[in-house]
Amino acid sequence: MKKNMLKTLSPMLNLPTPASISFMWNFGSLLMICLINQILTGLFLAFHYKTDINLAFQSIINMNRNINFGWLIRSFHANGASMFFIMIYIHISRGIYMNSFNFKMTWIIGVMLLLLTMMTAFVGYVLPWGQMSFWGATVITNLLSAIPYLGNSIVIWIWGGFSINNATLTRFFSIHFILPFIIIMFTFIHLFFLHLTGSNNPLGINSNFDKITFSPYFLIKDLIGLIMFMWMFLILTLIFPYLLNDHNNFIMANPMITPNHIQPEWYFLFSYSILRAIPNKLGGVIALMLSILILLVLPTLNNKKFLSNKFYPMNKIMFWTFIMTFFMLTWIGMQPVEYPFISTSQIFTMIYFSYFFINFYLMKMWDNLLI
Repeated sequence: MKKNMLKTLSPMLNLPTPASISFMWNFGSLLMICLINQILTGLFLAFHYKTDINLAFQSIINMNRNINFGWLIRSFHANGASMFFIMIYIHISRGIYMNSFNFKMTWIIGVMLLLLTMMTAFVGYVLPWGQMSFWGATVITNLLSAIPYLGNSIVIWIWGGFSINNATLTRFFSIHFILPFIIIMFTFIHLFFLHLTGSNNPLGINSNFDKITFSPYFLIKDLIGLIMFMWMFLILTLIFPYLLNDHNNFIMANPMITPNHIQPEWYFLFSYSILRAIPNKLGGVIALMLSILILLVLPTLNNKKFLSNKFYPMNKIMFWTFIMTFFMLTWIGMQPVEYPFISTSQIFTMIYFSYFFINFYLMKMWDNLLI
């Protein structure tokens, strides 16, 4: 049995890996740990959850107070979602900086994984049936009404009625339960395409001449990354369990009382800020979708002499400007829709989208200087 297990794992353990890759390549394996955590904790929470608008909020309280270690499992699941997105955003940032989008199919499947994860997180955020869950779902699903001709019909179809009700909650719970398994399938496709080409490296050079086996070198590096991740995760879960939660979500959903400021979870705030920056409703929805889909443009804007940002000093500055723009949009998304946050969000939205094209022209200019 031991020999059969080793034989099964040997392709992974003996995988030729570029010797120069750094700890920034750890986040892919950490994302798999996050996904496993979300599926296992979500399964145990589903045992006690009630898909009824009159019972959903009380079932969450019951989990926290009466179920053995229910508070711990829920804290792992809620904060696990935040850690998942922290790891995803670092993983994507490393991919942009190190030009991992050179592997086109791997990158495209990765963007699809991001969209699926965001969809899963959105429908999951509705399930606790707190004030922000209800009103966040109302605002975001209403955006679909901006679609010409079919918009209102699509919204009513998703709701299962003329407002968010029991049917909506049941549908969202079903979608939230099934999507992680679709994510697992896409993860294996993502890994399949990655293993066809192999990982890139910090210098972006051909690494076929300097590769070592994944085990034990990178296995130990991944284990160190996992220990650091678990340390941060346990501090967040056990010491600051509600740090990233919205206080309005501790109040049961009430359609008759609207919160002063409706906002999604922190990991959607940059897209939400871009949505609010566009005065037109349909234009805002398009900008919201493009904030993610624009990542698909990167492989087509990649005709340059060097395959890493390390050799493009101006593009390094542009990259860190882009990261600061992301943080600023996230912060603005928390603020009320008033002056000066509206005009500020419009400025940062322009910087966000222009990065992808200015970055390309800076690379071309630098390449021409080196001729």
